[in-house]
Amino acid sequence: MKMEHHMNKRFLLLWFIMAMQLCFMMLGAYSENNSKSLMGINPPVSIKYERNSSQVVITNGIFTLYLANPRGYVKGISYGGMQNLLATENEEGDRGYLDVVFGSFERVQGTTFSIVSQTMNEIEVSFVTTWNSRVAHSQVPLNIDQRYIVRRGDSGFYSYVIMERLEGFPAVTIDQIRIVYKLQEKQFNYMAISDTRQRRMPSPQDRAGGRPLAYKEAVLLTHPSEPEFRGEVDDKYQYSSENQYNNINGWITADSEKPVGFWIITPSNEFRNGGPIKQDLTSHVGPTCLSMFVSTHYGGKETEMVFQNGEAYKKVFGPIFVYMNSASSKAHFTSLWSDAKQRLSNELKSWPYNFVQSKAFVPANERGTVLGSFQVNDWGKVSPANNAYIGLASPGEAGSWQSESKGYQFWTRSDQHGFFVIKNIVPGRYNLFAWVPGYIGDYKYKYLVTIRPGGIIKLNSLVYYPPRNGPTLWAIGIPDRSAHEFYVPDAYANLTNKLYVNDFEDRFRQYGIWQRYTDLYPKNDLVYRVGVDNYRRDWFYAHVPRLTNNKLEATTWKIVFDLKSNVVRGNYTLQLAIASATYAEVQVSLNDMSAYPPHFTTHRIGDDNAIARHGIHGLQLFYSIPLPSSRMVRGINTIFLRQTRCESFFQGVMYDYIRLESPRV
Repeated sequence: MKMEHHMNKRFLLLWFIMAMQLCFMMLGAYSENNSKSLMGINPPVSIKYERNSSQVVITNGIFTLYLANPRGYVKGISYGGMQNLLATENEEGDRGYLDVVFGSFERVQGTTFSIVSQTMNEIEVSFVTTWNSRVAHSQVPLNIDQRYIVRRGDSGFYSYVIMERLEGFPAVTIDQIRIVYKLQEKQFNYMAISDTRQRRMPSPQDRAGGRPLAYKEAVLLTHPSEPEFRGEVDDKYQYSSENQYNNINGWITADSEKPVGFWIITPSNEFRNGGPIKQDLTSHVGPTCLSMFVSTHYGGKETEMVFQNGEAYKKVFGPIFVYMNSASSKAHFTSLWSDAKQRLSNELKSWPYNFVQSKAFVPANERGTVLGSFQVNDWGKVSPANNAYIGLASPGEAGSWQSESKGYQFWTRSDQHGFFVIKNIVPGRYNLFAWVPGYIGDYKYKYLVTIRPGGIIKLNSLVYYPPRNGPTLWAIGIPDRSAHEFYVPDAYANLTNKLYVNDFEDRFRQYGIWQRYTDLYPKNDLVYRVGVDNYRRDWFYAHVPRLTNNKLEATTWKIVFDLKSNVVRGNYTLQLAIASATYAEVQVSLNDMSAYPPHFTTHRIGDDNAIARHGIHGLQLFYSIPLPSSRMVRGINTIFLRQTRCESFFQGVMYDYIRLESPRV
């Protein structure tokens, strides 16, 4: 009996050890990059601060986070043998911070610090600034709560922001909200934002000693410290990315004996403005790491956050995850990108997080779901809406989601059969929007969609009728809200970014390619012959001015087509989809270039700056233009597209898709 008793005790002890190991394993996956002890057992999270101290220190044994008290900016991050990953040559408030642009930059600084929650496994802290009407001239009228979360066993921390306006707050227009991290200049020299877009980068001193180019952010590196950068162009906008792909960016200390990686991971786009294809900044020379929440980049004034006097508002931006990892030797520094992507995958699976303490952040069990099927009926031909973008955004007109900046947005893609599921929707009232690659126009579901906590809404057999007034006579391009399929020229040999020299997909990111239009068409403008020319080779990606005798002049493109049948009485229709416009005007004439007034004009449109900022699209604009049959002839016809504005190289449009339809018969 005694032996049996001892065996039972040994069995219970063994069972207890195994159970404890399993519990710790369930806390998270630990690798050599973030584990500090055997079997995944990590020290508890701890916090140190004094009532009158100027900093709050939080550590979990893997890294240490230093926060300014009560201002809330990040003074330092100690990790992987580095005393501080952030730029110690900068002032403390210029290392890791939140800023808001509302006419001028304001770096948000808290006035009150508090511990929201504290356990052995997690600490969440808060830094609050409250709008004060007595200093309204220098303070954005928002109450702002900056939160940080440090969890046991995590090689990184979470950060999110709660912004609130009360009824008495004054009107304000906000252009930008972002979190910025500036890293050690002499250490972090390798940037990665995708599998193909990563490289060693020049330094801020290289930019400072370079030659400024026509667009202020672009610099030609003339005397860089490393010969490999000589003659290259550096511009932070060359590293922009669409929201749908902008979920990880960061830097590596590639030359360190034990390289360290610093990454911003964004597990959801629900709190960003402008929808899934809006472009924004990622990382750039600094070395700087960005998390963009709201901006007017590639959208202009239409994407501003505009609040009226007394307008109430509340929204959670984030959480984002700031992740650090390390490699055993410099020979393996690129493995840090693969590891960071794996961490991104884990964060995506964990969204929405269940450990966020703010009641303003809606947990998974209080969110809703919308599912259904989506079809396209184009001129009686019905087909599933394959790979369609389908989303919920604040109520508005069809297509308004692309300039909507205040509310949440939730997007998905349909499958090949048109089925879709939108998950984790914050309760509220939305419109359901969609657009389908291969078809023009925007879809809007006719009823408001009200999401209730835990609710599931089934929307079966939604049908989109894309704009069409008659059979297609001819078309140029692909309706995909981008000029990507058109001819993008080679960059000037002395104005390249080597990252994109052999990259066909991203060659539009090269500086100065808009000026190649003058080289290709020095005297006469582009002429496109339907049925003869190929838009991938013969349609320039951007309709811009031409430089003649050091003076910019308006340009007129011609579309020449042969109408072999008799003219049909009624209106022909020119369907004109524009992928980008910057202070431009397109005038349309049929068979008479000198006609005044022109048959149609867009008037002045757009300020998305996509041409100058190396974007292949900005905001979509769409025009359905009737062309009277009385102006059409049997035989050769010409449609003239004149871009009249020419004060700058960057004034112009990018076409998405052009189609001519005959009248109904």
